[in-house]
Amino acid sequence: MNGIYHKIGIRAGAPDVIKALTTKTGLAGWWTKEVGGTFPSGVSTAGESIHFGFGHKANMEMKVQELAPERVLWECTAGPEDWVGSHIDFKLNASTAPDGAAMTIIHFRHQDWKNESDFTAHCSMKWATFLLSLRNLVEVGQGQPAPDDIKIDDMN
Repeated sequence: MNGIYHKIGIRAGAPDVIKALTTKTGLAGWWTKEVGGTFPSGVSTAGESIHFGFGHKANMEMKVQELAPERVLWECTAGPEDWVGSHIDFKLNASTAPDGAAMTIIHFRHQDWKNESDFTAHCSMKWATFLLSLRNLVEVGQGQPAPDDIKIDDMN
């Protein structure tokens, strides 16, 4: 199956990372400012759909498949054709940075793409920039979500 795989370390505990992945404020702080959903009790829940808007370019719906202290798994139910049916998986593991500081490692996968194309390559690089945005949000309190994200190529 086609997919994207990244690994990033964040100098924070898993609860802080999970908060950025499961709350409206957290998601709007690193991926896109346009986030919608019910967020019962302030956090997303399994079975809930979350809407992510990217202006005129794309709108996506993600259904929360799994939510655990060390994992967030979404299924794309609406959006770019190659994304529909794909799965976005954030697996968190406690670790230690080379300088001895505690950190959380995220093993990120966006798998089950229908086709591998230039769009896959674009999204792979964009996911990398958004994961850096996630790290900045958690570590220093300021991410770079769309529409203020890093522009990388002729697709944005």
